[in-house]
Amino acid sequence: MKLTSDSQAMVMLCSRLGYSKQVELKSYTLKDWNPLARKLADENMRPGDLLGLSASEIEKKIKISLTEAERIAFLLERGTAIAIELERLSSLGIWVWTRADENYPSNYRQRLKDSAPLILFGSGDTYLPGQPGLAMVGSRNVDDEIKSYAEEIGNICAHNGLVVFSGGAKGIDSSSMKAALEGRGTAVGVLAHSLQKVIRSVDYRMALENKNLTLLSPYSPDAGFSVGGAMGRNKLIYTLADYALVISSDFNKGGTWAGATENLKNGWVPLFVMDNMYMPEGNKMLLEKGGISMPNPLPNEAINNFSVWLKENSAEFHPPPSQMSLFS
Repeated sequence: MKLTSDSQAMVMLCSRLGYSKQVELKSYTLKDWNPLARKLADENMRPGDLLGLSASEIEKKIKISLTEAERIAFLLERGTAIAIELERLSSLGIWVWTRADENYPSNYRQRLKDSAPLILFGSGDTYLPGQPGLAMVGSRNVDDEIKSYAEEIGNICAHNGLVVFSGGAKGIDSSSMKAALEGRGTAVGVLAHSLQKVIRSVDYRMALENKNLTLLSPYSPDAGFSVGGAMGRNKLIYTLADYALVISSDFNKGGTWAGATENLKNGWVPLFVMDNMYMPEGNKMLLEKGGISMPNPLPNEAINNFSVWLKENSAEFHPPPSQMSLFS
Protein backbone atom coordinates (compact mmCIF):
# COMPACT_ATOMS: atom_id res chain seq x y z
CA MET A 1 0.00 0.00 0.00
CA LYS A 2 1.71 3.18 -1.21
CA LEU A 3 0.85 6.44 0.55
CA THR A 4 1.87 10.02 -0.24
CA SER A 5 4.06 11.78 2.29
CA ASP A 6 1.05 13.81 3.47
CA SER A 7 -0.98 10.65 4.00
CA GLN A 8 1.90 8.91 5.74
CA ALA A 9 2.15 11.76 8.21
CA MET A 10 -1.62 11.85 8.81
CA VAL A 11 -1.81 8.10 9.41
CA MET A 12 1.05 8.32 11.90
CA LEU A 13 -0.46 11.32 13.68
CA CYS A 14 -4.17 10.52 13.54
CA SER A 15 -4.59 6.74 13.65
CA ARG A 16 -3.96 4.06 16.23
CA LEU A 17 -2.37 1.66 13.77
CA GLY A 18 0.72 0.00 15.24
CA TYR A 19 -0.07 1.67 18.54
CA SER A 20 0.79 0.34 21.97
CA LYS A 21 -1.92 0.75 24.60
CA GLN A 22 0.78 1.47 27.16
CA VAL A 23 1.90 4.65 25.34
CA GLU A 24 0.82 7.83 27.10
CA LEU A 25 1.03 10.18 24.09
CA LYS A 26 -2.24 9.79 22.21
CA SER A 27 -2.85 10.11 18.49
CA TYR A 28 -4.66 13.19 17.20
CA THR A 29 -8.43 13.27 17.17
CA LEU A 30 -10.41 15.39 14.71
CA LYS A 31 -10.75 18.04 17.41
CA ASP A 32 -6.98 18.04 17.96
CA TRP A 33 -6.07 17.90 14.31
CA ASN A 34 -7.95 20.89 12.90
CA PRO A 35 -6.05 23.54 14.94
CA LEU A 36 -2.76 21.86 13.95
CA ALA A 37 -3.85 21.80 10.30
CA ARG A 38 -4.56 25.52 10.44
CA LYS A 39 -1.14 26.19 11.96
CA LEU A 40 0.48 24.22 9.14
CA ALA A 41 -1.53 26.14 6.55
CA ASP A 42 -0.54 29.45 8.16
CA GLU A 43 3.12 28.50 7.70
CA ASN A 44 2.50 27.30 4.12
CA MET A 45 3.29 23.73 5.19
CA ARG A 46 1.60 20.40 4.58
CA PRO A 47 1.52 17.32 6.87
CA GLY A 48 4.32 15.60 4.93
CA ASP A 49 6.65 18.51 5.68
CA LEU A 50 6.75 17.35 9.31
CA LEU A 51 8.41 14.04 8.45
CA GLY A 52 12.03 13.83 9.57
CA LEU A 53 11.88 16.94 11.76
CA SER A 54 13.01 16.95 15.38
CA ALA A 55 10.76 18.22 18.15
CA SER A 56 12.72 21.48 18.38
CA GLU A 57 12.45 22.02 14.61
CA ILE A 58 8.70 21.39 14.71
CA GLU A 59 8.35 23.80 17.64
CA LYS A 60 10.05 26.61 15.68
CA LYS A 61 8.47 25.97 12.29
CA ILE A 62 4.83 25.94 13.33
CA LYS A 63 5.12 27.94 16.55
CA ILE A 64 3.71 25.47 19.05
CA SER A 65 4.77 24.44 22.54
CA LEU A 66 7.70 22.07 22.96
CA THR A 67 5.39 19.58 24.68
CA GLU A 68 3.11 19.48 21.64
CA ALA A 69 6.08 19.31 19.28
CA GLU A 70 7.43 16.32 21.22
CA ARG A 71 4.05 14.62 20.87
CA ILE A 72 4.17 15.11 17.09
CA ALA A 73 7.77 13.95 16.80
CA PHE A 74 7.03 10.85 18.86
CA LEU A 75 4.00 9.89 16.77
CA LEU A 76 5.98 10.40 13.56
CA GLU A 77 8.54 7.83 14.73
CA ARG A 78 6.00 5.00 14.35
CA GLY A 79 6.75 4.56 10.64
CA THR A 80 7.97 0.96 10.82
CA ALA A 81 5.11 -0.31 12.99
CA ILE A 82 2.53 1.41 10.80
CA ALA A 83 4.12 0.10 7.59
CA ILE A 84 3.84 -3.45 8.92
CA GLU A 85 0.18 -2.93 9.86
CA LEU A 86 -0.65 -1.34 6.50
CA GLU A 87 0.92 -4.29 4.73
CA ARG A 88 -1.19 -6.67 6.80
CA LEU A 89 -4.35 -4.75 5.99
CA SER A 90 -3.45 -4.66 2.31
CA SER A 91 -3.10 -8.45 2.30
CA LEU A 92 -6.71 -8.61 3.55
CA GLY A 93 -7.91 -6.28 0.80
CA ILE A 94 -8.17 -3.16 2.97
CA TRP A 95 -6.84 0.19 1.80
CA VAL A 96 -6.53 3.60 3.47
CA TRP A 97 -7.52 7.11 2.42
CA THR A 98 -6.70 10.31 4.29
CA ARG A 99 -8.19 13.74 3.83
CA ALA A 100 -5.03 14.64 1.92
CA ASP A 101 -5.58 11.97 -0.75
CA GLU A 102 -6.80 12.75 -4.25
CA ASN A 103 -9.26 9.83 -4.15
CA TYR A 104 -10.81 10.93 -0.86
CA PRO A 105 -14.57 11.56 -1.45
CA SER A 106 -15.06 15.17 -2.52
CA ASN A 107 -18.58 15.17 -1.05
CA TYR A 108 -17.09 14.78 2.42
CA ARG A 109 -14.73 17.69 1.88
CA GLN A 110 -17.46 19.95 0.50
CA ARG A 111 -20.31 19.05 2.85
CA LEU A 112 -18.56 18.20 6.11
CA LYS A 113 -15.63 20.58 5.70
CA ASP A 114 -13.38 20.34 8.79
CA SER A 115 -15.68 17.66 10.23
CA ALA A 116 -14.78 15.29 7.40
CA PRO A 117 -13.08 12.12 8.69
CA LEU A 118 -9.31 12.37 8.77
CA ILE A 119 -8.86 8.73 7.77
CA LEU A 120 -11.06 6.22 5.96
CA PHE A 121 -10.44 2.49 5.75
CA GLY A 122 -12.01 0.72 2.81
CA SER A 123 -12.30 -2.42 0.76
CA GLY A 124 -13.60 -3.00 -2.75
CA ASP A 125 -13.89 -0.55 -5.61
CA THR A 126 -12.38 2.91 -5.01
CA TYR A 127 -14.51 4.46 -7.77
CA LEU A 128 -18.00 3.85 -6.34
CA PRO A 129 -17.98 6.30 -3.38
CA GLY A 130 -17.86 9.21 -5.82
CA GLN A 131 -20.74 8.07 -8.01
CA PRO A 132 -24.37 9.33 -8.00
CA GLY A 133 -26.67 7.46 -5.66
CA LEU A 134 -29.34 7.24 -3.00
CA ALA A 135 -28.70 6.82 0.73
CA MET A 136 -31.16 4.33 2.19
CA VAL A 137 -31.68 4.12 5.95
CA GLY A 138 -34.19 2.64 8.34
CA SER A 139 -34.87 0.70 11.49
CA ARG A 140 -33.32 -2.67 12.17
CA ASN A 141 -36.59 -4.41 13.02
CA VAL A 142 -39.26 -3.95 10.35
CA ASP A 143 -42.12 -6.03 9.00
CA ASP A 144 -42.01 -7.90 5.71
CA GLU A 145 -43.94 -5.23 3.81
CA ILE A 146 -41.49 -2.46 4.71
CA LYS A 147 -38.53 -4.74 4.03
CA SER A 148 -40.03 -5.58 0.62
CA TYR A 149 -40.34 -1.87 -0.19
CA ALA A 150 -36.67 -1.31 0.71
CA GLU A 151 -35.69 -4.20 -1.54
CA GLU A 152 -37.81 -2.77 -4.37
CA ILE A 153 -36.10 0.62 -4.12
CA GLY A 154 -32.68 -1.04 -4.00
CA ASN A 155 -33.52 -2.98 -7.15
CA ILE A 156 -34.84 0.15 -8.89
CA CYS A 157 -31.59 1.95 -8.05
CA ALA A 158 -29.67 -0.90 -9.66
CA HIS A 159 -31.69 -0.65 -12.88
CA ASN A 160 -31.25 3.12 -12.99
CA GLY A 161 -27.50 3.14 -12.41
CA LEU A 162 -27.67 4.66 -8.93
CA VAL A 163 -25.39 3.47 -6.14
CA VAL A 164 -27.17 2.46 -2.94
CA PHE A 165 -25.41 4.04 0.03
CA SER A 166 -26.24 2.51 3.40
CA GLY A 167 -24.84 1.41 6.72
CA GLY A 168 -24.62 -2.35 6.28
CA ALA A 169 -26.49 -3.00 9.55
CA LYS A 170 -29.21 -5.59 10.03
CA GLY A 171 -32.61 -4.64 8.64
CA ILE A 172 -33.18 -1.92 6.06
CA ASP A 173 -29.47 -1.24 5.51
CA SER A 174 -28.46 -4.74 4.53
CA SER A 175 -31.74 -5.49 2.71
CA SER A 176 -31.41 -2.46 0.42
CA MET A 177 -27.73 -3.13 -0.31
CA LYS A 178 -28.29 -6.80 -1.09
CA ALA A 179 -31.25 -5.96 -3.35
CA ALA A 180 -29.08 -3.54 -5.33
CA LEU A 181 -26.35 -6.14 -5.73
CA GLU A 182 -28.80 -8.88 -6.68
CA GLY A 183 -30.22 -6.50 -9.31
CA ARG A 184 -26.71 -6.27 -10.81
CA GLY A 185 -26.23 -2.81 -9.39
CA THR A 186 -23.73 -1.32 -6.96
CA ALA A 187 -23.62 -0.39 -3.30
CA VAL A 188 -21.44 1.39 -0.75
CA GLY A 189 -21.70 0.42 2.90
CA VAL A 190 -20.40 2.83 5.53
CA LEU A 191 -19.68 0.68 8.57
CA ALA A 192 -19.57 1.69 12.21
CA HIS A 193 -17.37 -1.24 13.21
CA SER A 194 -15.72 -4.53 12.22
CA LEU A 195 -14.63 -3.78 8.64
CA GLN A 196 -12.03 -6.52 8.97
CA LYS A 197 -14.75 -9.02 9.85
CA VAL A 198 -17.44 -7.87 7.42
CA ILE A 199 -15.22 -8.18 4.33
CA ARG A 200 -15.01 -11.92 5.01
CA SER A 201 -18.80 -12.28 4.93
CA VAL A 202 -20.10 -14.62 2.24
CA ASP A 203 -22.85 -12.05 1.58
CA TYR A 204 -20.33 -9.48 0.39
CA ARG A 205 -17.13 -11.25 -0.60
CA MET A 206 -17.97 -11.85 -4.26
CA ALA A 207 -19.40 -8.35 -4.72
CA LEU A 208 -16.17 -6.87 -3.33
CA GLU A 209 -14.08 -8.98 -5.68
CA ASN A 210 -16.30 -8.05 -8.65
CA LYS A 211 -16.00 -4.32 -7.88
CA ASN A 212 -19.75 -3.94 -7.34
CA LEU A 213 -19.38 -3.05 -3.67
CA THR A 214 -17.28 -0.76 -1.52
CA LEU A 215 -17.17 -0.92 2.27
CA LEU A 216 -15.88 2.13 4.14
CA SER A 217 -15.31 2.95 7.79
CA PRO A 218 -13.84 5.94 9.62
CA TYR A 219 -12.87 3.59 12.45
CA SER A 220 -10.00 1.14 12.81
CA PRO A 221 -10.72 -2.10 10.90
CA ASP A 222 -10.84 -4.13 14.11
CA ALA A 223 -12.98 -1.63 16.07
CA GLY A 224 -15.83 -3.09 18.10
CA PHE A 225 -19.37 -1.78 18.16
CA SER A 226 -20.28 1.36 20.10
CA VAL A 227 -23.42 3.47 20.05
CA GLY A 228 -21.30 6.58 19.59
CA GLY A 229 -19.57 5.02 16.59
CA ALA A 230 -22.88 4.09 14.99
CA MET A 231 -24.31 7.57 15.53
CA GLY A 232 -21.12 9.22 14.29
CA ARG A 233 -21.12 7.45 10.95
CA ASN A 234 -24.76 8.41 10.13
CA LYS A 235 -23.71 11.67 8.51
CA LEU A 236 -21.16 9.79 6.41
CA ILE A 237 -23.96 7.84 4.74
CA TYR A 238 -25.97 10.95 3.90
CA THR A 239 -23.11 13.12 2.72
CA LEU A 240 -21.82 10.59 0.18
CA ALA A 241 -25.13 10.46 -1.67
CA ASP A 242 -27.16 12.78 -3.91
CA TYR A 243 -30.47 11.93 -2.23
CA ALA A 244 -31.54 10.12 0.93
CA LEU A 245 -34.54 7.92 1.71
CA VAL A 246 -35.83 7.05 5.17
CA ILE A 247 -37.74 3.78 4.86
CA SER A 248 -38.79 3.49 8.49
CA SER A 249 -38.04 5.60 11.57
CA ASP A 250 -39.08 5.72 15.18
CA PHE A 251 -40.14 9.11 16.47
CA ASN A 252 -37.59 11.14 18.40
CA LYS A 253 -35.32 8.20 19.17
CA GLY A 254 -32.83 5.87 17.53
CA GLY A 255 -30.09 6.27 14.96
CA THR A 256 -32.40 6.61 11.95
CA TRP A 257 -34.26 9.54 13.50
CA ALA A 258 -31.02 11.20 14.64
CA GLY A 259 -29.37 10.88 11.24
CA ALA A 260 -32.43 12.11 9.33
CA THR A 261 -32.97 15.16 11.52
CA GLU A 262 -29.25 15.97 11.36
CA ASN A 263 -29.46 15.91 7.57
CA LEU A 264 -32.54 18.15 7.57
CA LYS A 265 -30.82 20.61 9.91
CA ASN A 266 -27.64 20.80 7.82
CA GLY A 267 -29.29 20.59 4.41
CA TRP A 268 -26.82 18.09 3.01
CA VAL A 269 -29.11 16.24 0.59
CA PRO A 270 -32.86 16.09 -0.20
CA LEU A 271 -34.54 13.77 2.30
CA PHE A 272 -37.27 11.50 0.95
CA VAL A 273 -39.49 9.60 3.38
CA MET A 274 -41.56 6.48 2.68
CA ASP A 275 -45.17 7.61 2.77
CA ASN A 276 -48.30 5.51 3.10
CA MET A 277 -51.17 5.15 5.54
CA TYR A 278 -49.28 2.54 7.58
CA MET A 279 -46.00 4.45 7.96
CA PRO A 280 -44.38 4.72 11.42
CA GLU A 281 -44.83 7.83 13.54
CA GLY A 282 -41.24 8.88 12.87
CA ASN A 283 -41.92 9.01 9.14
CA LYS A 284 -44.93 11.27 9.67
CA MET A 285 -42.91 13.69 11.77
CA LEU A 286 -40.01 13.75 9.30
CA LEU A 287 -42.46 14.71 6.57
CA GLU A 288 -43.71 17.53 8.78
CA LYS A 289 -40.13 18.69 9.33
CA GLY A 290 -39.48 19.03 5.59
CA GLY A 291 -39.02 15.50 4.29
CA ILE A 292 -40.24 14.78 0.75
CA SER A 293 -42.91 12.14 0.26
CA MET A 294 -41.92 8.96 -1.55
CA PRO A 295 -45.17 6.99 -2.01
CA ASN A 296 -45.46 3.33 -1.23
CA PRO A 297 -46.26 1.91 -3.72
CA LEU A 298 -44.19 3.99 -6.14
CA PRO A 299 -45.92 5.58 -9.14
CA ASN A 300 -45.02 4.13 -12.54
CA GLU A 301 -43.15 7.27 -13.62
CA ALA A 302 -40.78 6.81 -10.67
CA ILE A 303 -40.19 3.14 -11.40
CA ASN A 304 -39.55 3.80 -15.10
CA ASN A 305 -37.11 6.70 -14.63
CA PHE A 306 -36.12 6.93 -11.01
CA SER A 307 -33.24 9.39 -11.45
CA VAL A 308 -35.47 11.94 -13.19
CA TRP A 309 -38.26 11.45 -10.63
CA LEU A 310 -35.86 12.09 -7.72
CA LYS A 311 -34.51 15.23 -9.36
CA GLU A 312 -37.93 16.64 -10.22
CA ASN A 313 -39.37 15.96 -6.78
CA SER A 314 -36.47 17.62 -4.98
CA ALA A 315 -36.23 20.65 -7.27
CA GLU A 316 -36.93 23.07 -4.42
CA PHE A 317 -34.01 21.77 -2.35
CA HIS A 318 -31.06 24.18 -2.22
CA PRO A 319 -27.95 22.97 -0.36
CA PRO A 320 -25.81 25.47 1.57
CA PRO A 321 -22.68 26.84 -0.15
CA SER A 322 -19.85 24.30 -0.21
CA GLN A 323 -16.42 24.93 1.23
CA MET A 324 -13.37 22.71 1.01
CA SER A 325 -11.65 21.31 4.10
CA LEU A 326 -7.98 21.81 4.86
CA PHE A 327 -5.53 19.64 2.91
CA SER A 328 -8.04 18.82 0.21
